[in-house]
Formats: sequence, C-alpha cells, structure tokens
Amino acid sequence: MRLITWNINSVRLRLDLVLRLLEEESPDVLCLQETKVVDDLFPRAAFEERGWGHIALAGMKGYNGVAIVSRLPIDAHDVHHWCGRQDCRHVVARLPGDIEVHNLYVPSGGDVPDPEKNEKFAHKLAFLDEMIAWWPTARRADDRLVVVGDLNIAPLENDVWSHRQMIDVVSHTPIEVETLTRMQRSLGFVDALRHFVPESEKLYTWWSYRARDWAASDRGRRLDHVWVTPPLAPALTAARVRRDARGWAPKPSDHVPVVVDLAP
Repeated sequence: MRLITWNINSVRLRLDLVLRLLEEESPDVLCLQETKVVDDLFPRAAFEERGWGHIALAGMKGYNGVAIVSRLPIDAHDVHHWCGRQDCRHVVARLPGDIEVHNLYVPSGGDVPDPEKNEKFAHKLAFLDEMIAWWPTARRADDRLVVVGDLNIAPLENDVWSHRQMIDVVSHTPIEVETLTRMQRSLGFVDALRHFVPESEKLYTWWSYRARDWAASDRGRRLDHVWVTPPLAPALTAARVRRDARGWAPKPSDHVPVVVDLAP
C-alpha cells in the first residue's frame, strides 16, 4: 500500500497539483489537510473518474478540512471533533486488511508560544492533550493504525533548519515537542519517515511563503508526519518527501507530500 499525506492549502485551488501527484505516484490512499471546502463542494468527480472513488470527508467553508481519497474500499469512516469544536480536523477510514487510517490537522497555535497570552496556543496544547488521553482508551497498541497529517510540530532538532533559533518559535518549542512525544508514546507509534532517515539528517516538509527563495534559504520544518503502530512497523518498506512539489507551478502549497510504502 502506498499512502501519501499532503497539506494542500485548498484542494480546489490546487486540484491540478493533486492530480499531478496522483499520476506521478499512483498512491492507494491520499490524505489531504486544509481542504478548505464543504463536503458537498469537494471535487469528488475528479478523483472518481481517475479511479480514486472511495472518499471520506470532514470539510468546512474556507478553513481546515481533511479528506481521505482511496483506490481501496473504505469499509467504514468516522469524524472526530476535539475540545468541543466542530472544526473538521480528524477523519478516520477503515481499509481492507483491518488497517485504520487517521488523518489529522493539528491547530497551528498562532505566533506567541504562551498559553496564557495566546488562546490559539492554549487550544493547540489542549487539542493534543485531549487526543493523548483518548488514544489508549479508544484504540490499542496492537491495532493496525496509521496516523498521518499536518501535526504542526517539528519534534526533532534536525526537523528544523536551526534548533537554536527555532527553540522559542511555535512548532518547535519544548512544550510542543514534549506534548507530541507523549502522543507518539501513547500507543508506541513508529515515526515512518525517521524509520528510514536518521535523526542526524535534516528533514523538512514545509517552507514558508515568506521566503523570497525557499530553496536557496532552505529554512524548512518537518510538520507533516506518518506514524504506524508496532504491528505495521515491519511492513514499512520506504518513505520519502516530495520536496520538488514545493516548486510546482503555478501556486504551490507551502507543504509538500510525504510518501510511505507498506508491504502487504
């Protein structure tokens, strides 16, 4: 099974780029974040006519939104909401082989890394804390789970362009890293990218729109992740980042796709 996750930053605005990715990579499952469209207006037909006809959605107008698009049958799907908000950040699909895919879009947290001064940052931490408590009660470590998405945290020193300069920047602060680590440990999730790429190597999936030349400055962060539970770890065969997609014309997302392959 080939699975791809991508924060597309508006699926309708960048539909041509999504279809290019499908043609080049031919994934079995594509997980999108920040689709920014209500379910009724999701461009379903474009996927169905190309063979990706199984779709699970949680969308809203103009903000957030997650989608799972699959060539494989979706046996069941569900939507979870967190912190009492119906803001379309978590969709789940059960696939053949008893594999359950969770597609997440974690709140970004604003600019000030202080929960007392910044409600957005407080919400981000509360969102993660609520999920941390949920995983061990709703799922088991021996379930066949894949968790993907824009988690909006770069946890390792080499997941950012400069650990020293990013330590007080939202997405790489110690409290965010500690909280995401607790979520990863809640069911013993295995980081699929770092399963293949040593922690000593720089690895990014996001480059800011603010950079005049993103490739030359290369001030990236690894905000997009794929985790699997221990039963699926032996099935991991490859993982890579489609860095080139950051430069796709005419209007690229600031995130790039993460591709993970699992053996049958």
